[in-house]
Amino acid sequence: MNILITGGTGFVGKEIAKTLLKKGSLTLKNGETHKISKITLFDCFAGEGVPTDDKVEVVLGDISDKPLLQKLIQDVDIIWHLAAVVSSAAEEDFELGMSINLYGLINLLEILRLNTSSKPVKFIYASGCAVFGGNLPDVVTDTTAVTPSSSYGMQKAVGELLVCDYSRKGYIDGRVLRLPTIVVRPGKPNRAASTFFSSIIREPLNNEKAICPVNRETQVFIMSPRQCISSMLLAAQISHKDLGNERIISLPGLTVSINEMLESLEKIAGKECLSLIEWQHDANIEKIVKSWPIQIEAAYAKSLGFEADKNFEDIIRAHIEDNPTALA
Repeated sequence: MNILITGGTGFVGKEIAKTLLKKGSLTLKNGETHKISKITLFDCFAGEGVPTDDKVEVVLGDISDKPLLQKLIQDVDIIWHLAAVVSSAAEEDFELGMSINLYGLINLLEILRLNTSSKPVKFIYASGCAVFGGNLPDVVTDTTAVTPSSSYGMQKAVGELLVCDYSRKGYIDGRVLRLPTIVVRPGKPNRAASTFFSSIIREPLNNEKAICPVNRETQVFIMSPRQCISSMLLAAQISHKDLGNERIISLPGLTVSINEMLESLEKIAGKECLSLIEWQHDANIEKIVKSWPIQIEAAYAKSLGFEADKNFEDIIRAHIEDNPTALA
């Protein structure tokens, strides 16, 4: 089984690759087991912590490079499309967001459409809660209309429709995952509006200062890295027969307030951690974050076997376990 991960040197891409290498194979829901023969990590930067293995190839390039994409998809069985410009960056630079989040996706889909040499590739597309916005119901369901209130959300919403239609036409075997915000992410803060979700936990655990731009009562909808990777793999294991035309899967997550997150941090790491958090209100970030849903029913996802994290304390403990330098 040959695998391509776009945005592959980012956190999620690397974790998918590491998990697949550890497993050595991928067992589908029908019982078929396929050995992993090659994993290509495609990105615009090398990144750190990329798994070193004979089965892994890192390819650096631009997603607008169609000849390069044409080479990358040869004999590929599964594509995880993670390459994206994150929320705040896409909002600040409209052209950049469109070039990567929308036109980059179209480049890849068109090459797959015109590639008639093999059966449709399994195509897992990473979307998110930013496709929702404005006046939302208390609980978002599988039938809630998308109403993005950011350029990033719009680009992801259009991407969802493209993946669904290319799947309907038989050009790809697509699966759209609407991911909650992933917390706690290791590494450095990025330009996502939600980056502080992780920073206010990760940095204090490392005895470093962190900035929180919203108030304590703000509620957020999250998923742990472990649950994210588990969901990514499950999306590839499910048969197209189980999906039919229902290709968009809003994943279950955990609803928690900033205050509840910090209470869990204090319980695990002590009160002194909280003194490292600085409260600096940012109206722009608050506006974006508060436009996202805080509770999603995820009935369809649950029927397919996707699960949510049980509580935030477990998420912090998993982060410490997976990142030995945390709380050192």
